[in-house]
Amino acid sequence: MVLPGTDPQAVRQAARCIQAGGLVGFPTETVYGLGADASSDAAVAGIFAAKGRPANHPLIVHVASAALVAGYASSVPPFAERLTKAFWPGPLTLILPRREGVALAAAGGQDSIGLRCPAHPVALAFLQACLEAGVSGVAGPSANRFGRVSPTTAQHVAQEFGDRLLVLDGGPCAVGIESSIVDCTRGRPVLLRPGVLTRAQLEAACGEPVLSPSEALAGASAPRASGTLEAHYAPQAQVRLMDASALQAALDLLGKEAGPVAVYARTLPANGGGQVICQRMPDDARLAAQQLFAALRHFDDLGVRLIWIEAPPDTPEWDGVRDRLRRAAASG
Repeated sequence: MVLPGTDPQAVRQAARCIQAGGLVGFPTETVYGLGADASSDAAVAGIFAAKGRPANHPLIVHVASAALVAGYASSVPPFAERLTKAFWPGPLTLILPRREGVALAAAGGQDSIGLRCPAHPVALAFLQACLEAGVSGVAGPSANRFGRVSPTTAQHVAQEFGDRLLVLDGGPCAVGIESSIVDCTRGRPVLLRPGVLTRAQLEAACGEPVLSPSEALAGASAPRASGTLEAHYAPQAQVRLMDASALQAALDLLGKEAGPVAVYARTLPANGGGQVICQRMPDDARLAAQQLFAALRHFDDLGVRLIWIEAPPDTPEWDGVRDRLRRAAASG
């Protein structure tokens, strides 16, 4: 059932559900999460079962404030502290050394753990209510079946899991793609997953270079992290990325026999025969991120089998969108 996240009684009801070991769909500024008590291995197992997610694939633990990090992390490097001060609450997840004996299932059995403090007001109210109920952290991957398109509205979550799941409605997500993930376990910051925060912003905040996994110190093993599989974020339809000229040429080749095909592009084709459905991708990277998953879900709802997408510009502000589209296309 979907309840208004602005209703304090609904928020308290959701917190009681978490306290009792249940699952709750909740909004964040990035995407909607599927939450459970991070300290309960049985509750966390419910997330893996509901999503069809491998149990060794770690979850991100959401906390109400940076003050709660010490309950999960055994140490926090100075550059990580600077990142939390700059971007929490916000769309940034930090991978930190996990405190022994804490949240083993949520961490996917690893000795590291992902932590985030979301910026959405409903999420913060929900996490605070959970804290008051004795739950200090909520494990919360995206509220969708494993590997599929992330949800950015409460209705998307209800479509995935039905009426049995309690969902707090916080409206459409303002960011629209998942958080940036920075690994803080290797002595230097390593960007494992891009989001709306650019590498330049992260570097300015932490005061040192932020490395890509390939640039990280040789011999250091990277922890597994949410949303970093090569194939991920995929709609039911097959996704293909191409530049504007290749997209136009492909449509011209299909001609009147085309379809059903969806086209998502900043440069809409001059013509599209057959059953071609065109939707314009925003020119602004942040707006494109906000709309991306909703657009992919819309094309699935229309029943298309192919989605042709104009590749985003190769510039830093588009890194997050480009990453999600590349992984979606790899699932085809």
